[in-house]
Amino acid sequence: MQPIELVVFDMAGTTVTDHHEVERCFAEAAAETGLFVTDERILAMQGLAKRYVFETLWKEQLGEHNSDIQRQVDVSYASFRRILENHYLTQGATPTEGCLDTFAYLYERGIAIALTTGFYRVVTDIILEKLGWLKGLDGRRVGTAESLIQVSIASDEVERGRPYPHMIERAMHLLGVSNPKAVINIGDTPSDLLSGRAAGVALNLGVTNGTHSRDQLEAYPHDLLINSLRELPALLDAREVMTTHG
Repeated sequence: MQPIELVVFDMAGTTVTDHHEVERCFAEAAAETGLFVTDERILAMQGLAKRYVFETLWKEQLGEHNSDIQRQVDVSYASFRRILENHYLTQGATPTEGCLDTFAYLYERGIAIALTTGFYRVVTDIILEKLGWLKGLDGRRVGTAESLIQVSIASDEVERGRPYPHMIERAMHLLGVSNPKAVINIGDTPSDLLSGRAAGVALNLGVTNGTHSRDQLEAYPHDLLINSLRELPALLDAREVMTTHG
């Protein structure tokens, strides 16, 4: 069994406490710009690149080939960015249960930490700054062995965000991890789990204390669903014992 070199974490709902603010900001931007969408539909698309979500929803509302789609997407997305950035600038962000202990556990063992997100870089940096996680990251948002996290990937830095595996693959590339079987992926949305499966990671984990419940995640590809990040160190300890004695 391949030793784990990298754990890839989602942000909102997985490592950053989610109070449904992203959904509220999205709903506010949709209402402000004439896009009709239910709360259930917004939740179902959590974790995906936000511009892609607006594009999908406007196509559903106006028809696939309507010439006005891109203009409407631009307007809605600009509204969402303004509302979301203002939220995090004024309200800040907090780590999820067990997140910092899990980061410390990985740090002690020299296992790299990557953060991926459906957010774009500007708001990602606002959140990282509020949490103190931007410290030690360079212009490419790559850190060192001493920084708390080793790399941050935003959805606007890859060709395609989730459910495609490109953010996981970019994290691996930037950190020199060549084998996906040395990688764990963990997130709280269906798109997180779909991207982990597409990347072929060693363990594809869902957390059930974020935006989606156990029942909502059960149908999507996963190796295990855990209650919070607090459970991850014990999982890794057990895997290490199996590797050593297997």
